[in-house]
Amino acid sequence: MQVRNARRWAPRGAKRWFVAIASLLIAAVVRTLLHPFLGPIMPGTAFMLAAVLVEYYCGLAPAAWVMAAGLCIADYLFVPPYGRVDVIDQADIKLMVSYPLITIVVITLVERLRRAQYRAELLASVSQSRYEMLLRHGNDRLLAQRATNDMHRMLHHIAQYNRSLILIKALDPANGSPPASVAAAAAALSSGLIEEAPFRAGIAYGVKHSQINQEDLARVGDFLLPGRHRLRFLTGDHGWRPVECVCDRFATPSGEFLVLRTED
Repeated sequence: MQVRNARRWAPRGAKRWFVAIASLLIAAVVRTLLHPFLGPIMPGTAFMLAAVLVEYYCGLAPAAWVMAAGLCIADYLFVPPYGRVDVIDQADIKLMVSYPLITIVVITLVERLRRAQYRAELLASVSQSRYEMLLRHGNDRLLAQRATNDMHRMLHHIAQYNRSLILIKALDPANGSPPASVAAAAAALSSGLIEEAPFRAGIAYGVKHSQINQEDLARVGDFLLPGRHRLRFLTGDHGWRPVECVCDRFATPSGEFLVLRTED
């Protein structure tokens, strides 16, 4: 795969040139300190090492500048006769041939390695992004499938317990409170599965709601939770008897709903 940005691995800005200048000065100082011991031996080695390090951290252009400036400094200060530019002998020619040749080969190899490393990092980042996108897509698909299955289960539940339904309460996904709209419950009413009754705070009442004690009905309407509830139902002699009721929660594409029904 061709990655054009691989050649742009080096940092930008003036900072890399300051690093190159500092590296050149440090190499010159080190070679000057070693000059009493080395004399004319290896006059460009310190500058070659500085150019390679600058290439590794700052890129090709600063490294080429360090190489060229180091060649001038090494030839002027560390090749006899010292401090003269009007004399060019065999030592000068050896330095001018060997030092640039070796330095160019080394920094070229380093440049290729750095581009290959940066290319691998770019491909790894792209692969990571695509993997995360696939994971999110898979999670969204699973959540949508789960919500659809829950919708089917709720409709089957309503159809199965049609005659024992008390109410259906729509919940706000943000905080679990009843939303202002009860369009989903209205759709259930229009399908004929729920007895028509007034809406209140996101609640659609079923066929059993008229037999429940109004205090119990108001309590479950405001503080309904999934699980079992005991509510008082009207008997034939106008008395009240407790009845076990079950509340189930369904997460559907239209939102979350609580369905309360009698257990019998």
